[in-house]
Amino acid sequence: MTIEEMKSRKKELGYSNKRLSEESGVPVGTIQKIFSGETNSPRYDTVQALERVLCYANEFGRFMNADELGEPTVAYNYDADHSRGQTTESVGQAGDKRRCEIGYLPGETGRKRALDVKYYDGEWTIEEYLAFPEGTRVELIDGRFYDMAAPTTIHQTIGLEIGTILKNYVRNNNGNCVPFVAPTDVQLDCDNNTMVQPDVLVVCDRKKITKERIVGAPDFVVEIVSPSNAVIDVLIKLQKYKNAGVREYWIVFPDHKSVMVYDFAKEQNQKIYSFEDTIPVGIWDGKCEVDFKYIYSQVEYMYED
Repeated sequence: MTIEEMKSRKKELGYSNKRLSEESGVPVGTIQKIFSGETNSPRYDTVQALERVLCYANEFGRFMNADELGEPTVAYNYDADHSRGQTTESVGQAGDKRRCEIGYLPGETGRKRALDVKYYDGEWTIEEYLAFPEGTRVELIDGRFYDMAAPTTIHQTIGLEIGTILKNYVRNNNGNCVPFVAPTDVQLDCDNNTMVQPDVLVVCDRKKITKERIVGAPDFVVEIVSPSNAVIDVLIKLQKYKNAGVREYWIVFPDHKSVMVYDFAKEQNQKIYSFEDTIPVGIWDGKCEVDFKYIYSQVEYMYED
């Protein structure tokens, strides 16, 4: 995006320099110098911060982040010489013809992740999901890609503890169910448009388990919420899991030290627990319990600054 294009987009949105400063983090004085021409060669990261806002503001002048809109995908690029590059992607709601330059974060060896996302009609498939370089953290839901931030140590520890409790219960009771922890691909709807990676899951029908992935709905799913994926876990995945036939869904909120439990087989299916509680696993009629007070004791020191 050129400076003139940014100026035009800013005018189109009705943004003041102050508003643009508040949403981009770029000082007002810097913005004034850039748009007045006083600064001929603004810093790369400054330009990217301005583009981030101007590309993803809606027609009413309000900045919409990717999670809020719920329609993101990420662009990844690999160059042989590991040099920093740029790509041009279509941005906006379906039918929007505006173009924005999307830069890549500097300093990542061999991997340059797009600063932002593009919006599209939801036509991506599992073939394109599988074409991503190994280790790329994305999920495909109804033909739309969603970026997955790297999990925190708290996130990983909670998931591992829950998975261990479930595994021990199955082992001790000679059960047929199989627990998994992320990253495990789940072709949730058995179609070509959705592939998710729940943090913890249990599959009791072993016919759904293939060498590559789970095909069909797990019986039990746990998602551990990060700030970047809250809307996806709480809204989008909640409906996806319910409609696909998942019997029980737990949403863990580490920041709030709470757990939301959905037992989709029951009329009053939502319960909220704290990290002081022991939570029964509904798919096993409460015979297996997850002691969150113990789990919190394993991560409590990680909350310290």
